[in-house]
Amino acid sequence: MDPAPLWEKTPLLYSSKISETLGVHAYLKLENLHPSHSFKYRGLSLFAQRAISTHGPNVHLIVASGGNAGLAVACAARDLHLKCSVYLPVGAAQSTLDILRRQGADVLVVGRFYAEALQAAQSHVDREPNAVMAPAYDHETLWEGHGSMVTELTTQLPTKPDAIFCSVGGGGLLGGLIHGCSKASWDDVPLIALETIGSNCFYHSLSLNAPRFNNVSKTLPPSVALVPPTSDTHGVSLAHLHQFTSKASGSLGASQPSSRVVQMALERAGRVVTASVPDELSMQAQTAFADDHKLVELACSTTLTPAYKPAFFDQLVPPKSSGEKRTVVFIICGGFKVSLSEATEYASLVAEDKAQGGTWSVLMDDGSTFEVEK
Repeated sequence: MDPAPLWEKTPLLYSSKISETLGVHAYLKLENLHPSHSFKYRGLSLFAQRAISTHGPNVHLIVASGGNAGLAVACAARDLHLKCSVYLPVGAAQSTLDILRRQGADVLVVGRFYAEALQAAQSHVDREPNAVMAPAYDHETLWEGHGSMVTELTTQLPTKPDAIFCSVGGGGLLGGLIHGCSKASWDDVPLIALETIGSNCFYHSLSLNAPRFNNVSKTLPPSVALVPPTSDTHGVSLAHLHQFTSKASGSLGASQPSSRVVQMALERAGRVVTASVPDELSMQAQTAFADDHKLVELACSTTLTPAYKPAFFDQLVPPKSSGEKRTVVFIICGGFKVSLSEATEYASLVAEDKAQGGTWSVLMDDGSTFEVEK
């Protein structure tokens, strides 16, 4: 039996502003309130607890991540009095190094790219008997832990939702929502997964597999490679990004997603709907949400892009024929990579882009493009 979870139940906030804007009942699941400022604390703290059960109290947690996964592991290790080492590539922001060290983590800057930092972390695990690699997003224990937010939703919401919105990168949060919905008998609830263009490996990966729109031609952008289906990929095709062009890639920038989460998404009865938005749309949502509620990082505001664009929202969750109001949940996934100066810069970029007129193009789940008013 697992020990009591380290995470606390997070609030569910009714957003009167978003509800009024969309003509729905809109709720915000505040996953930004965990000790590591993101939902990742759920699954990674559970992973750490089980590592103690398996390897003993001297287990050493190793992680290669300069993002929210690294901070979640560091926070869990601090709370459990475990040793933790975080590997990052050269070029990681000093603020990232500082926040990890404040949690007591041993921070090692190795390699020019993430892949080299990951290789160094794996070498550390291989040579130290007590060391265990903590996964960033591709692990059943993480999905089980993340899924606990759905268990909480079943007691917080007045009714079963018509859709749950989240951002997606490698698929850890989405895997948790799929797992949690299954446990709650909510398999029929649509999950709307949003990414930014230039950091959208999940959108492309899902599209490559039947019955999705790109499963025959398998046409991908020049910087995206096809990973053919094998037993290692659970029999699904994947898209591998060789470079990132989105400013949200610091948190959403997985080179390729979890093949198991792609498989679960394809098999899910309630369907997983994907959409890829331009950075400017996420930036605009970041500013709007800061005015209404709280400043969040760009990866998190990507979830909120439909919250301020009713026509876009209706494409994702069509109005009910009965006229009854829809009930939706936006997962405020959190993240520590946010600052007032950065948000101000983004607001200026959006203002410049809007001054040029036109619309923003969103890549929709069926391969079509939807034009969103700036």
